[in-house]
Amino acid sequence: MDFILNFLIWSPDPNIFVIPGIDHPVRWYGLLFAGGFILSQQVMFWVFKQEGRPEKDVEKLTVYMVVAVIVGARLGHCLFYNPGFYLTNPLEILKVWEGGLASHGGALGIITAIYLFGKKYPQYPMLWMLDRLVIVAALTGAMIRTGNFFNSEMEGTMTNSNMGVVYARFTEDVLRYDDRKIEDVTFEKGGDMVSDQPGLHPITAKITYARGVQLTSADKDFFENQLRSALLRYTEVVQHIDFGKDQPLAYKFYEKDGRAVAEIYGLGISRHVAQLYEAIACLVLMVIFFLIWKNKRFYLPQGFNFALFMILLWSERFVDEFFKMNQEAFEEGMALNMGQILSIPLTLAGIVMLYIFMTRGKKTMSGDPR
Repeated sequence: MDFILNFLIWSPDPNIFVIPGIDHPVRWYGLLFAGGFILSQQVMFWVFKQEGRPEKDVEKLTVYMVVAVIVGARLGHCLFYNPGFYLTNPLEILKVWEGGLASHGGALGIITAIYLFGKKYPQYPMLWMLDRLVIVAALTGAMIRTGNFFNSEMEGTMTNSNMGVVYARFTEDVLRYDDRKIEDVTFEKGGDMVSDQPGLHPITAKITYARGVQLTSADKDFFENQLRSALLRYTEVVQHIDFGKDQPLAYKFYEKDGRAVAEIYGLGISRHVAQLYEAIACLVLMVIFFLIWKNKRFYLPQGFNFALFMILLWSERFVDEFFKMNQEAFEEGMALNMGQILSIPLTLAGIVMLYIFMTRGKKTMSGDPR
């Protein structure tokens, strides 16, 4: 309830655990990304069973989908958002683990994969497949956007109100400047800095040191000079927590339970949870298209679900971008960001397809094509 009525300080560890012998930890984003495909596969098993289709074909389809989404989303990010860099450094495109996936590219990848799947397995016409895949595409989209939230990425714009989220994860990483000395870093509401501006909230970053560590004048000097400069140096910190640009860093040292503690005071900037807005919208779309498939698939023309999905999804994405911070520097000053620019043609394509499918709908129904 506190999240609804007041701001939330959000700083989860994006890593779940580390597997011995593997450099890269298991992350919430990766788990939710993979979980989206696993759940979607189970839904498609059920759909195929209801339609009298071999469930083993879903396993073949899943391979197409996984490759299509990863390759399409990666290429989409590289070519839509930073083509100059990636075209001159093509090997960087392969570094998917460093982040950078675009949903528009993933959508184009899925359409291409379904076309190729239909060519190899002609018993599954492209539109018939797309009408059913939109159900699980929405489910996977919801899982991925939830993963973005756990990753503290794709943050929203300022709410300018008491409601919203203060993203503190990057600031926490900066404050853990010496893991040998620091035992824990936490954030609490309240503190010595105050503001009358809506959307700026007093918060305290509490650094607890390991037992036996004594804070000295050298640590004080570090807080007043080097740490303050470090905090102001990172855009990811300044965008979410204001520690005061024209005044000394507000802090204090004390001991508690035999441990040295340092408190740093700042103003948290509450932002929209644009990732969750989109995740919720995807869940709503999943329910809508599941009900359409369940109750109307024999009465609607092939392609109806897919065309309507294109209209609703990309229209929602266009609106959601107004609540989302720009992803790349070149988007600053643009009337519409890249996500919105890419959403417009996809929405229009959905409108054109819906008109075409409905016009010829009397001849071709969306039920079993056999």
